[in-house]
Amino acid sequence: MEIRELAVPDSYVLDLVPHGDARGRFTEWYRADVLGEAVGHALPLAQANHSVSARGVLRGVHFALVPPGQAKYVYCPAGRVLDVVVDVRVGSPTFGVHDAVLLDSEQPRAVYLAEGLGHAFVSLADASSVTYLVSTGYSPGREFGVHPLDPALDLPWPADVEFELSAKDLAAPTLEQAREQGLLPTMEQCAARYAEQRA
Repeated sequence: MEIRELAVPDSYVLDLVPHGDARGRFTEWYRADVLGEAVGHALPLAQANHSVSARGVLRGVHFALVPPGQAKYVYCPAGRVLDVVVDVRVGSPTFGVHDAVLLDSEQPRAVYLAEGLGHAFVSLADASSVTYLVSTGYSPGREFGVHPLDPALDLPWPADVEFELSAKDLAAPTLEQAREQGLLPTMEQCAARYAEQRA
């Protein structure tokens, strides 16, 4: 398992090593020790989620207020998705910056994003499965979104896909509107949260 930081600080991609023979394949898709060494603390596991999406389903850009926020560890065991991390932390030197990772079942990878970062993905195949390990449970009053088709974000969505969004994501504000409305976490809040976890 190899891990490297993405263009958005405090997010990482993990290249996983599949082991296969005539019987099939085995993959260690999560290693607490590898992730903990890279980010400086263990991932507190509060909930595990699983979604299945048709081709073109676009989910996100989702984030949670900090504290406590919600860190995510994302893996695609079947199908194919383009996974995107967006820095929505007001005051971050990389505010508005994104990075994208192709997650699929052939070349297994996982993505980790710390609290305060935005997350989205689009399914590139029918019945794409995505599993998420998250640090806090579902809390609708603290979870928000930014419109994934905000032109200012210029996210790298493929041109040959017809998108399908939830009503909530369709109604989400742009990044600038979310900042004006005070919906976004701040870098100061996030840095304090990261320091608390590393202590």
